[in-house]
Amino acid sequence: MLTKFRPNDGKETPAISTASLPDIVFMLLFFFMVTTVMRDTDLLVEQRLPQTNQLTKLEEASLVSHIYVGKPKDFRKYGNTELIQANDVFVTLERLSHFIEQEKGNIPEYKRNKMTVSLKVDRKAKMGIVSDIKLKLREANARKLNYSSLQERE
Repeated sequence: MLTKFRPNDGKETPAISTASLPDIVFMLLFFFMVTTVMRDTDLLVEQRLPQTNQLTKLEEASLVSHIYVGKPKDFRKYGNTELIQANDVFVTLERLSHFIEQEKGNIPEYKRNKMTVSLKVDRKAKMGIVSDIKLKLREANARKLNYSSLQERE
């Protein structure tokens, strides 16, 4: 009578070859590097940030919303006065509070009070528009404000 199971005649099962394992790991790594999209904002305004010698790094980058202020790069289309850019579009002062509400909606409710608005203002921009932005942010209850700058070279 033949059986499916034979008694172990002292033969060991062969070891599993791991020679192709690094190839598989590198293929997976390459796949994720190619398919991952790092979203970055396209600047529509000129940005020459002021320099300072006292900088602090923000704790949670996911809770930071950026507002850019400066003259538009395409001055033939948009004119020569300072504009406000939020994400990838220009916004008016009246629409700034709507932008803040949208950004707060993207954050979990328990973290909304930690949301920081980072102003990236061109060094030649007029202070009047910055004061108006600060007033609109206060009306939208966005109280944590940060001014971005560059590290001063020694």
